[in-house]
Amino acid sequence: MKPYSISEFVKYINVSRNKSDDIHITKYHDHKNLRLQSDAITANFYLIALKYDFENYEVFGQTNYDTGNAFAYFDLPHQPIQWSVKRPWSGYHILINETLFKRFAKDYNFLNYKNHESLFVTQEEEQLLIDLFKKAYDEYYKENFSIEILLSYAQLILSYINTFYQRQFKTRSKKYNKVVSDFYKNLEAYFDESKAVFELPSVSYFASKSNLSSNYFGDVIKHFTGNSPAEHIQEHLLLIAKNRLRQPDLSISQIAYSLGFDYPTYFTRFFKKKTGVTPTVFRKQ
Repeated sequence: MKPYSISEFVKYINVSRNKSDDIHITKYHDHKNLRLQSDAITANFYLIALKYDFENYEVFGQTNYDTGNAFAYFDLPHQPIQWSVKRPWSGYHILINETLFKRFAKDYNFLNYKNHESLFVTQEEEQLLIDLFKKAYDEYYKENFSIEILLSYAQLILSYINTFYQRQFKTRSKKYNKVVSDFYKNLEAYFDESKAVFELPSVSYFASKSNLSSNYFGDVIKHFTGNSPAEHIQEHLLLIAKNRLRQPDLSISQIAYSLGFDYPTYFTRFFKKKTGVTPTVFRKQ
């Protein structure tokens, strides 16, 4: 499937007045004939949107609304985009060519969140973002707009959104505390001695258990515990390794394979990096 360019996408969703294939800004409520449904397509640009006037919708994706009727929404280049709504929505979007914005986008982890992990904004946050999108929109429709100024607005919007996500973590602390507790339980269960372990656990494995993307899951765990999921996995792995090394009937190779390492040398390298000594030396201490 050939990715849509900005000009092709703008035409596809029934929006007029495209001025550039490097950047485009749309005010949704100026267009009453927006395409309401689309099968999965891909594009070669970043999409940053603020959507509101969804009061008749109870859910978006898998997340209940909890802070009003507006949310920030993102799409990455070459990722599937699809939608189905009952009527046109209000708000803005900024489309930025992949090459033009890639060096800025890497600084924002939340751009890799999935759709059901969108940012639901408070009324105060909504007004602030509307103001920034409107200023970017007004700049774009000047006779000679500045791409540098528009990129600066886009970065400022993303900086605010990054802060608002931290607020969202706090306002959903009850929900996310369960994510953390479930992570600990799933980590314990993964290394249950009654079960065979065939590979080292990944962050994506535990994220999928919570029905979250790896990036969003990682930020939730980091926010509430101070450590990343990978750090928790490694510390838990080290704790089990130490306990098993105290059992003289288990060889180091057996321990390595029981923990999911492909080769005992990998286990030895991991253990020495974390403790400063090899498993053999630790066992003799």
